[in-house]
Amino acid sequence: MFDDLEFPVIVAPMAGGPTTPQLVGAVTEAGGFGFLAAGYLSPETLDAQIAHTADLTGGRFGVNLFVPGGRSVADLSAHRERLLAEAVRYGVELGDPVWDDDEYPAKLDLVVRHRVPVVSFTFGAPTSAEVQRVHEAGGKVAVTVTNPEEADLAAARGADALVVQGFEAGGHRGLFTDDPGNPAGGEEYGLLALLRLLGARTSLPLIAAGGLVNGADVAAVLAAGASAAQMGTAFLLATEAGTGDTQRRALAEAGRTTAFTRAFSGRPARGMVNRVLSDLSADAPSAYPQLHHLSKPVRAAAAKAGDPEAMSLWAGQTYPLAGDGSAASIMARLRTEAKAAAERLDRLR
Repeated sequence: MFDDLEFPVIVAPMAGGPTTPQLVGAVTEAGGFGFLAAGYLSPETLDAQIAHTADLTGGRFGVNLFVPGGRSVADLSAHRERLLAEAVRYGVELGDPVWDDDEYPAKLDLVVRHRVPVVSFTFGAPTSAEVQRVHEAGGKVAVTVTNPEEADLAAARGADALVVQGFEAGGHRGLFTDDPGNPAGGEEYGLLALLRLLGARTSLPLIAAGGLVNGADVAAVLAAGASAAQMGTAFLLATEAGTGDTQRRALAEAGRTTAFTRAFSGRPARGMVNRVLSDLSADAPSAYPQLHHLSKPVRAAAAKAGDPEAMSLWAGQTYPLAGDGSAASIMARLRTEAKAAAERLDRLR
């Protein structure tokens, strides 16, 4: 699927703003590939972004969809009370903790109608019928997996490739099922370990994701059997990224550790540690997307105030090593570093 890439780097779909058509277009022009993030966008906005990205890339791009899960019945009252103090701090009302499907059916209809070349799915496997719809429209299907069991299910449903996500990744884990008793959502697999495990049980192309920020990382996952490296954090500070100013400053300062939390969205995600993550994570319920909607006004107000302490500062474990500049310059650096790493590997021959 990605064998013809000039340079096997994929810019990850980063929902909530960082991924833009311009970022996908710039990475594609530099020899890579990119996914638009459909998450949290209205179908109308997604429709416009697909058309814009198709123009920028000559039609070489993908779209990522969130697969809706079951409705959580967790009690949100205690978390709401804890989050209320943050709402008071910023002078806003908490949001309505509704459950919704992120308008998944309408978005699936869009990618089929636009005949998007690659459709990736996160938070679950599409049904076999949904995979068939993408195939009939001439597209390929990739599914994000975090363990061998998820990989088996995705393959059984007809996936053409697997996005192998290690626990090092920033943002939401692509878990099919969220385990309320585990802050990371289940058994934790590092990227290289999971690549080796899946490489031994499937012939599907594997796209490596999780903590990859430099060219040596690209070379490492290719050596471990991946077809391409999917990188998100590496492009958060790209000129073309839609990353907000407050998060950009926090990323550039590189003074925070990262951890998993459900406090902002109700689903395990890795972000930079701040006040809300520290204070509200321990007892945050497994309730996505209810907590996402509940905390949204607080996150927006904190961002507007330039205060990183109540924002979801999603970032991978290795974010302090990521660079900035244009996407083209980041791609050029990755190429140079990957070539140097490959030359070092030649010494083993």
